[in-house]
This record gives sequence, C-alpha cells and structure tokens, in this order.
Amino acid sequence: MNDLLAMAIESHGGLDRWNSFQKLRVKISIDGAIWYVKQAPGLLHEKVFELDTQSEKISISPFGIAAGQSLFADDILSFENEVGKVLSSWIDPSSLFAGQTIQTPWDLQHVAYFASEALWTYLTSPFLFAYPGFVTREIEPWNEGGETWRRLEVIFPDYIASHTKTQVVHFGVDGLMRRHDYTVDILGGASGANYPGAYRDFQGIKLPTTRRIFAYDSEMKSIPEPMLVSVDISDAAFF
Repeated sequence: MNDLLAMAIESHGGLDRWNSFQKLRVKISIDGAIWYVKQAPGLLHEKVFELDTQSEKISISPFGIAAGQSLFADDILSFENEVGKVLSSWIDPSSLFAGQTIQTPWDLQHVAYFASEALWTYLTSPFLFAYPGFVTREIEPWNEGGETWRRLEVIFPDYIASHTKTQVVHFGVDGLMRRHDYTVDILGGASGANYPGAYRDFQGIKLPTTRRIFAYDSEMKSIPEPMLVSVDISDAAFF
C-alpha cells in the first residue's frame, strides 16, 4: 500500500476499525439533473441502502413493487417483494444499457443497477482501494479552491462493478476525500467530478454525508451547471 492510500485510510478511521464491521446501512436521498434526463425523478428519495462492506452486495429499499427491494450481488440484479421472494432478475445487468444514448429513458432496473454500483463504490471508499486486485499509484497533485490535493489513481479489478476501470481520487491535507473523478461506461463515457463533503463520524469511521457530482471538461475542470447527481445521507450505522 502506498503512503497516500495508507494516510487516507487512517484518516477515515483505519483499516482495523473498518474490517471490524461486515455491513453498513445508510438512510439516503439521491437527486440531480440526470434523473430528469432519464425520466426517473424521485425514485431514489428517502431510501435505505444496505451493503456488505467486504464484498459487492447492496440492496435498496423500499424499491420497485410496494415494500420490496432491489438487490445487486454476484453480478445479478434482482427485485424482491417484502418477504424476499424474487420477482425478476437480470444476469450481467450492465448489458441492459447496450445501445442507449444519454437521452434514453431508464426503467426501474436501470436506476437500481446504476445506483447500486455507484453507491457501493462511494460508501466503501477509500478502504475499498486496499482490497485484493486493486492497483494504486500517486499521480501529480491538483490545485482547486485554494487548496492543493494529492491524487490517487485507482485501477479496479474485474470482479468489482463500478463506473469505469480507472478512477482518480483527490485527498486534502487531512487525508479526507475532496474529489473523485471518473467516466461512466454505461452512460457512454460521461464524465463525473464527485465532491464528497460534510463528513461525520459513525462508530469510528468518517463518512462524507453529502456528494455533489458535476461533469468536467477537457482540462479536468468541473462544470458548475447542471449538478448531475446529489447524494445526502441522514444517518448511517455499521454492524
């Protein structure tokens, strides 16, 4: 593990503390311009995301039919009813986006998959980057907002579904995440500059409770309008 990743993990609570938990449950609301473009506004307001912290498994509830949930695990997306009966499922759900353009409306399964792969990465970072198969290296620093941020290039292993394979995370002098850059494969390579903020301590782990996501230009400068996605966490608990 390089020294930047080690510092970041320690600043967020430390790997030993993180590894003492197996699950994370968050109360969350997600909004932003992308949901209106995709004709799916409001579908992720006031949801509960529950995830395994050590493997990519994540549910969204209530979601879909009545009090049911979506579940993404082992590259399978499922919709379940309130008693856990599987109502429908898709293997390799990223294939559902084949042939789409940015204006293509999304159905429930598109929303569930996008939110699942995105939020599992967001909620497990930066600890995730120390998991087997990840390749990281520090690259040149970035100046923004009067600060200089150290940057970590992260190459994801094939067994993790995320926005794209190579991503860049920026860290402040306190070791906390300031910005997370990526492109989104299922959106045709659309860019995302993701700004975590409003950190809170939950059982010894520091989590950003807000994220504001914008596009970025050819010089990697974020484009202030529109705000593509907003993420707001009202509560979180590890167990």
